[in-house]
Amino acid sequence: MQQKYGFDHVAQIITYGKLQSKAVIRDVARVLQMPYSQADKISKMIPAGAQGKNPTLPEALEQVPELEEMRQNDPQVNKLFEIAIKLEGLYRNSGMHAAGVVIGDRPLEELVPLYKDPRADMPVTMYDMKYVEETGLIKFDFLGLKTLTVIQRALDWIKKAQGIELDMETVPLDDKETYQMLGEGKTTAVFQFESAGMKDVHKQIRPDRFEDLIAIVSLYRPGPMDNIPTFIKRKHGEEDITYLHPKLEPILKETYGIMVYQEQVMMIARELGGYTMGGADKLRKVMGKKMRDEIPKQRIMFTEGAIKNGIDEDVAKSIFDQMEKFASYGFNKSHAAAYSLVSYHTAYLKAHFPVEFMCAVMDLDMTNTDKLAGFKAECKNLGIEVLKPDVNESLAKFSVQNGKLRYALGAIKGVGEANMNAIVEAREKGGKFKDISDFINRVDAKQLNRKQLEQLIKAGAFDSLEKKRGKLFANIDLILKNISSATEMKASVQASLFGAEEYSSKVKLADAPDWPDLEKLRLEASAIGFYLSAHPLDIYADSIKKLGIKSCQEVMANIKDGDSVRANIAGCVENFQKRISKNGNRFAFLGLSDTTGTFEGMMFSEVLAKSEETITSGCPLLVKVTINKEADREAPRVMINSVQTLDQAIAEKAKGVVISVENIAAVSEIKKILYKDKRGVNKVYIEPELDDWEVRIELEGGYAFADSMIFTRLKSVSGVTSVKEF
Repeated sequence: MQQKYGFDHVAQIITYGKLQSKAVIRDVARVLQMPYSQADKISKMIPAGAQGKNPTLPEALEQVPELEEMRQNDPQVNKLFEIAIKLEGLYRNSGMHAAGVVIGDRPLEELVPLYKDPRADMPVTMYDMKYVEETGLIKFDFLGLKTLTVIQRALDWIKKAQGIELDMETVPLDDKETYQMLGEGKTTAVFQFESAGMKDVHKQIRPDRFEDLIAIVSLYRPGPMDNIPTFIKRKHGEEDITYLHPKLEPILKETYGIMVYQEQVMMIARELGGYTMGGADKLRKVMGKKMRDEIPKQRIMFTEGAIKNGIDEDVAKSIFDQMEKFASYGFNKSHAAAYSLVSYHTAYLKAHFPVEFMCAVMDLDMTNTDKLAGFKAECKNLGIEVLKPDVNESLAKFSVQNGKLRYALGAIKGVGEANMNAIVEAREKGGKFKDISDFINRVDAKQLNRKQLEQLIKAGAFDSLEKKRGKLFANIDLILKNISSATEMKASVQASLFGAEEYSSKVKLADAPDWPDLEKLRLEASAIGFYLSAHPLDIYADSIKKLGIKSCQEVMANIKDGDSVRANIAGCVENFQKRISKNGNRFAFLGLSDTTGTFEGMMFSEVLAKSEETITSGCPLLVKVTINKEADREAPRVMINSVQTLDQAIAEKAKGVVISVENIAAVSEIKKILYKDKRGVNKVYIEPELDDWEVRIELEGGYAFADSMIFTRLKSVSGVTSVKEF
């Protein structure tokens, strides 16, 4: 644009950032010299915004009782809120509009004040987008979509993994597999079509041509959304398509007689009302911006023009009324078509090259663990195996390996992509790491600190070198010390007499027990952001089956509008947010995950009071829920009626338990747990894992299994390999 119109004729548009609730807390806390950890904790307690509106600090104090309690009990926190509330909403900083550009017919300095942002090459107007247009300048939006990068990376992986050079410009727009996938609502990661509502619309419309996608993009917005049921019925022949006048048919035929696009309104004005192109565009603006003073003038002009074209006056007025109604939220078809083409391309790639496509998608959201968790679940639905991160196999980014998706080292929380690139470079330079000693001798101490090493161990990235994560974690100090020594030796200009031996010398790690399975999974989830290699409920699979508990995917799959379903669902706590209503009543949102996905439910004060301790116990839970699907809601509403630990539910049905152990040291810990339990009728057996013998030892007496966490405690004992009830 600058080269075409002149460097002094083109500028970006300034934006002004305000002190929002979370930011003002952090800024004021820094000035008050409060610990960062304390400020971070308070900031994270402020509820997230909804529908683009963030809660104010007074609203946050009202909604989160713990915040109000902190403010009342800590004078420093009280001072923090007093100052922050006064500053909230003030301008904090300036930035640049993501897409807005203005182009002038003369140097812009003659029209508006300009600002030179040090981060930008282009000048920036000091008027924001609201006021810059009042100077007579036109704002153009130049949109850069990361989806285009996703498509290109997917094409790169398709070429690399399958040797196919795909040109998206030649992809057919009538591909059956693509439309079948869209019609089934399998649109996760498909541009624009990802939401639950969009999935539902695709299932109902069952698009089979590109024009349907353009219509979906245009209709799925407040206002025109009301026309979706009519569009669906007419498309599937369940409702007759009618036109107020035969001349409307060629204009509205592609949208089944419904006015959807601004271009249709303009075409009706030209074909029926005798408008010029300029006049039709003016009519579009008058109707779109609801210019009350102009609409009566346009009504007369359209009616007179339509009468001249042989249309009855009453019909002409009815057509104008319909145009006025639809034009107020009509969508620009050319815009919708361009976006729909990008959507179709992503859908085509997902339908035909799912592994490469999901690899590219996950790459572009590598730092967003919430999105990665959703994409990982989608990979499972698509039958794509996601391999855990591995220092001997993974790249810093996501990669495709033999038809499977390898998790990125750089996607592990807190490790840094650049540092992981250094590890990959060391591996590519000298071959795969043979063992942990080889890794120690070849990586640079500057590229790996304690936190990064801890996260890599927790994520299981060293499992190919040492399977016992607990052992590696216990030896972190020794590993870091040896990495530092090896790095210093490589950097030293002095040749050591025993240099060669020292470079290849083995580092002997102190023996230490491995983490129990549940602890291993918990730490893995803390490093990755979600359960990857397995889920804690995998250990309970047999018990869940015996109890007849369905997965959340099975429960949610067949719920239709108007349904009210009761179900028992097992899950691990993902999030737990307590709130206070305007009436002062406590309620909470509880997010749970199982092996098939995640769901969130709401509980009121009575259930919350009974269940809070159970929810925060860290144990897998069994919740009894009522699920209602209302016609006007995108997602079902889940109400939680009761909560108990899964252990408790299993214990209520169990008659006994068999504990398998691989280490005799585990027996003393088992004894301590059982000693605290009450006497009862349930039998307990211990099975030592021996190579040559099958032995089952019956413990004297019986147990009540009164502890609601007893099975979790037993499974967490180091050396216990399984706990099975009967």
